[in-house]
Amino acid sequence: MIVPRFQPLALGRAPAPFSHPDYLFEIKWDGFRSLVRIEQGKCRLISRKGNEFKSLRTLNESVLAELRVRSADLDGEIVCLNDDGKPEFRDLLHRKGEPRFVAFDLLWYDGQDLRYSPLTERKHKLRAILPNDSDRVFYCDHIERDGESLFRVACENDLEGVVAKRKFDPYIENQASWLKIRNTSYSQWAGRAEPFDREGKAIPTLYCGMTVLERAKTLRSNPQDRGLYA
Repeated sequence: MIVPRFQPLALGRAPAPFSHPDYLFEIKWDGFRSLVRIEQGKCRLISRKGNEFKSLRTLNESVLAELRVRSADLDGEIVCLNDDGKPEFRDLLHRKGEPRFVAFDLLWYDGQDLRYSPLTERKHKLRAILPNDSDRVFYCDHIERDGESLFRVACENDLEGVVAKRKFDPYIENQASWLKIRNTSYSQWAGRAEPFDREGKAIPTLYCGMTVLERAKTLRSNPQDRGLYA
């Protein structure tokens, strides 16, 4: 089955971290924004500008082997990780590290157009099709409501920031609210102009990790820490 061509949703910006019951929050991973398109027994990684990441053939093969779906279109981030599980953007840019894919949305699955479904439903289906024990393909987890605690943890762990997403929105431009909140002290901004991928010239964005999320949930449940995020 031929998968329709989709355009990744653009990220707006929020000037400061916030908490809200209608939003879920993800950590931003520093990498290349990419769609994964699986169709007719092949997998392609497509940049935000619609160009294929042809140099990442091994990652293409890993995604195809591990997802085992007839057709799908996923939105996510290509990253390289250091020994602490944190993104190393320059390793990815210069193809020095092992690329991995962090998936945070599912637009199409085996003939079903999911763009009009709520974000929470799409993420539930995404999690169901991703492998639990892969070291190449990861699910982008989230916390609900408490974006301020997750942002604090992102800063403590020297990550780029967080992304806030309205949880019942469809995957439709001008109907979905996706906002990035940057950590202005992020160490990997130093000496870095607007980065781009070599094939697609796509400005990268960055998304989430379980270790950091678990830390944020711990902070949120501790009454002594709640005042830090008010």
